[in-house]
Amino acid sequence: MNKILLAYSGGLDTSCILKWLAETYDAEIIAYCADVGQKEDYAEVEKKALALGASKCIIDDLKAEFVAEYVFTAIKGNTVYESEYLLGTSLARPCIAKGMVEAALRNNCDAIAHGATGKGNDQVRFELAVKSLAPHLKVIAPWRTWKYKGRVDLFDYAKEKGIELPVTLEKPYSMDANIMHISYEGGILEDPAAAPPDDIYLWTKSPEEAPDKAETVEIEFEQGVPVKINGEKLAPLELLEKANDIAAAHGVGRIDVVENRYIGIKSRGVYETPGATILIKAHQALESICLDKEVDHLKEELSKKLAIKIYNGYWTAPETKLLINAIEETQKTVTGVVKLKLYKGSATILSRASQYSLYSAEIAGFDTMDAFTQQDSEGFININGLRLSTWSAVNESVKSGIQSKA
Repeated sequence: MNKILLAYSGGLDTSCILKWLAETYDAEIIAYCADVGQKEDYAEVEKKALALGASKCIIDDLKAEFVAEYVFTAIKGNTVYESEYLLGTSLARPCIAKGMVEAALRNNCDAIAHGATGKGNDQVRFELAVKSLAPHLKVIAPWRTWKYKGRVDLFDYAKEKGIELPVTLEKPYSMDANIMHISYEGGILEDPAAAPPDDIYLWTKSPEEAPDKAETVEIEFEQGVPVKINGEKLAPLELLEKANDIAAAHGVGRIDVVENRYIGIKSRGVYETPGATILIKAHQALESICLDKEVDHLKEELSKKLAIKIYNGYWTAPETKLLINAIEETQKTVTGVVKLKLYKGSATILSRASQYSLYSAEIAGFDTMDAFTQQDSEGFININGLRLSTWSAVNESVKSGIQSKA
């Protein structure tokens, strides 16, 4: 191999990996850092990468692409993994992988290296993306090949090589940040019976310290895409940033979950996802009046399937594209305005309105019965109850036979 592109963050793992690659391979090492909104000092990131042996450090600004093409696609799909996780890391990985592959091809690299462990999901997400986009590129995964067994070994290696680190052995949890969320895993969080330390949250206000006065926020959608907050039209990136600021100030978006990784290991994760939390909640509320009943129910099934595909690393797979296209078809009439109330960690729907609303107060209301023929319901119930009556009769017959033999 002549050139290796390393997915580089400047953290413990990738700092040690960069040094290790430079010592292990007779090849040029190019550090690649994707800016998906993690608010790093990129001048320092570049300086550190060059000091560790990289020939250059590419800083790739992917924030706008990440929000418009990945985060907002997930919002349209209401994609939530195992009922709670909004997929902040899972969505960022294919965006980063695409940027990595494009950078590797531009720089005539032979291989891509990453810092994902052999226990996690990210190794699958990065490598499946590479196999889809540039299968000729080799992949180097040091955690699966080198002699180091865990973070303690890496701390020793970093100390030996004089590598400065952003974490300590006292707080060795792993963080992943982007414009959508911050995740915290490992270290002091590995005991699911222990509460997260109060100082772990870096973004959202503690609900106890959040304002005592509730705030109303209005979100407007066009064909499933959030386009305005409180009447202000914004581009996707700016809109998510504003949603983050509003929701974080009220402590909205914190979750603590034990999730099932793709390879079968259970993992405890603590997440902060403020803006996307209120955007998805508002989107779901708008769909409740805009989507036909059967379409709504079918879309719910597709959303779960899409969430699993994204979580497991199949963003670039053909079945995922099919699911996204199907969900996109449902969004043609998801246009309207939703109001929410934010208060001390909660986000409550106040109202939803749309020119395409299928809700009819005349039909649904209790004040008049003229728009609905109630007598028709008797036949509806009889037809739908036919199978239950048949099942009951057979079941009673079987039950009686068993009792008589006894």
